[in-house]
Amino acid sequence: MDYPIKYPTDPRSGSFSERISKSGKDSAIWDELQCQLDTKGLTIKKGMIQDATFIHSDSGHASSDTPQGGEAKTRRSKDGTWTKKGGKSHFGYKLHAIMDQDYDLIRRISTTTASVHDSQVDLSEMGEVVYRDRGYQGAKCKGYNATMKRGARNHPIGIRDKLSNERITRKRSKGERPFVVLKTVFKSGTMKVTELGRARVKNTFSAFL
Repeated sequence: MDYPIKYPTDPRSGSFSERISKSGKDSAIWDELQCQLDTKGLTIKKGMIQDATFIHSDSGHASSDTPQGGEAKTRRSKDGTWTKKGGKSHFGYKLHAIMDQDYDLIRRISTTTASVHDSQVDLSEMGEVVYRDRGYQGAKCKGYNATMKRGARNHPIGIRDKLSNERITRKRSKGERPFVVLKTVFKSGTMKVTELGRARVKNTFSAFL
């Protein structure tokens, strides 16, 4: 689910996180963890909860129109992007995760830049019930779509949708708990890296915890 990343340099060069991201070993390590969970009997049974959280990075003096990627003049503004939510500006990346209801374990993840909307990332699989908040309304879903409904201007949702939203809220409420632990306990809510590949590696190992 991660966006493709091209590296022109030798994969044996650079920092530890650069070498891991260039080789793709982070994905292999994550897959091995999931296999071990399944082997222990911690398989997915009831359903899944998908959500996303911002992982902030230092933008330096980079504004929203600063060149990024290959056109970036400094590493500081290389891959992170700006976005707004709830009237607040965020710079950096976004961790998308889906966890199972039974064991509260993160089973799949994806790392994007901050400006990628939650609805553009579907981590569900066929046959799964997936609980998601209003931000995912209208988004594709490979599993059974249990996404909260939201009304539009002059078109509020009806009583049935309100009741459905309440049920989904109860199901997905604990989906934010792993993000709280990652940010408050393990201090993984910010990072100094400037490249998407390295951010992906750091998010992968943070999600291990």
